[in-house]
Amino acid sequence: MGTRARIGIQLQHNTVLSAYHHWDGYPEWLGVTLQEQYNSRKKAGELINGGNMSTCWADEVWGNKLPKGEYSPEYYTARGEKLEDNAPRFDDSMIDYLTKDNNEEYAYIMTLKGEWKCLKMNQFNDLDPEPVEIPAS
Repeated sequence: MGTRARIGIQLQHNTVLSAYHHWDGYPEWLGVTLQEQYNSRKKAGELINGGNMSTCWADEVWGNKLPKGEYSPEYYTARGEKLEDNAPRFDDSMIDYLTKDNNEEYAYIMTLKGEWKCLKMNQFNDLDPEPVEIPAS
């Protein structure tokens, strides 16, 4: 069973572009990985542009081992799923990002200032997510 998360990047006018992340979405893994490996708006944007994924940091992509020391997101499109079903999602506001068709346990956002923020989603009240600190690595 995965700890589902949504990874977003805040754009101008408070809009958000995001992708679904299936495994290990808790702050101790995904939060730390985002801070360490996707520590700029450029890197965060490139990650999200790939669309929905199983994980953002893997040494094997759908059964294909990567060269030693290399890591890659495991995008659903890499296993043959349609891009239109897995494309990044655009939300008109932060409220939409946090409430639209979500069933994720955590929501991450790369802010305009280039900082990762984490919110623990409340199953039936996503309008009141709980800020969660991302641990230092």
